[in-house]
Amino acid sequence: MTTPAGSDRLPAVTRLGAVRLQVADLGRSIAFYERVLGLRVIKRSGAIASLGAQDSDATLVELQERPGASPVRRRGHLGLFHFALLLPDRPSLGRLLRHLASIDAKVGASDHLVSEALYLHDPDGLGIEVYADRAPSTWPRQGGELVMATQPLDIEGVIAAGGAEPWTGMPAGTVMGHLHLHVGNLDEAAAFYRDALGLETTLSGYPGALFLAAGGYHHHLGVNTWAGEDAKAAAEHDARLLAWEVRLPDRADVALAGLRLEAAGHTVRRSESGVSVNDPWGTTLFLRG
Repeated sequence: MTTPAGSDRLPAVTRLGAVRLQVADLGRSIAFYERVLGLRVIKRSGAIASLGAQDSDATLVELQERPGASPVRRRGHLGLFHFALLLPDRPSLGRLLRHLASIDAKVGASDHLVSEALYLHDPDGLGIEVYADRAPSTWPRQGGELVMATQPLDIEGVIAAGGAEPWTGMPAGTVMGHLHLHVGNLDEAAAFYRDALGLETTLSGYPGALFLAAGGYHHHLGVNTWAGEDAKAAAEHDARLLAWEVRLPDRADVALAGLRLEAAGHTVRRSESGVSVNDPWGTTLFLRG
C-alpha cells in the first residue's frame, strides 16, 4: 500500500480511468468520437462500445446506448459538466486544433495558465475538454493554492506547435486527465470528495467552483454550481455520465478509501474489481486498484 495506514488522503500517484456515458444513438456517437476526436473502437458488443486512443487498448470512454435518450439541457444537469482528455504534449493539441478547423467542428478554446484547452460537445450535448498541460514548474501559485483562469487561447501559437505533421487520431499517451461535475452545493461536494474520498483542494477561489486533486496535480476533479439553483440530477432517460473511475495503486488503497467513505456515512458497494459509491447527487464513482 502506498498510503500510510490511517491516512485521509488519496495516494500521490492516483489517476483517472474511463468514463461511462449514456447516449441516444450508439452509431452516431461512435462516428463523432472517431471522426472528430480520433478515438478508435476497442470493443463493441450490443449496445456498448469501448473507445481509446490510437495504438492503445486502454478504454478512455465507454458508450452505452439508451435509444431516444434526451439530450443535455442548455445549462446542464447535476452530473457531468465535461470529461477531459489529456494529450501528451502541445504539438498534439496543435495538430488536433488544425484537424478540427479542417472539418469545421464547433469548438471553444481557453488558456487556463496551467494548461491549454479545447472544448466540444458530442451529439447528445455531453461536454468534452481536450487539453495539454504546461510544465508543472510554470504553474502559478498564490496564497498556497494554484492560480487558474479562463483566458483567450493563443490559437496561432498552438497550431504552429503542431508543425507540418498531420493529425492521425488521438495519440498514444492520451489519458483521462480530469473530470468536471455540476453539483448542487460546493460545501457538500467538498465534504464528499475532499473529506471522505481524500482528494486535496488545489483552488478554492474560482467563482462558483472548487478544484481538487491528488499528488499536487492542478486538478483531477472540478465541481461547480453553474447549472443553477433549479438544476436537478440527470434522469434515467437523459444522456448523462453513468460512472467514472479513479485508479489507485493497489487494493489496499481502495479498501482504505472505501472505509473513509463508509465512516462518513456513504454506502459503499464492494466487488472483486473494487468499490463503488454514489456522490450526493447520484453520480457513481468506481475506485479500482
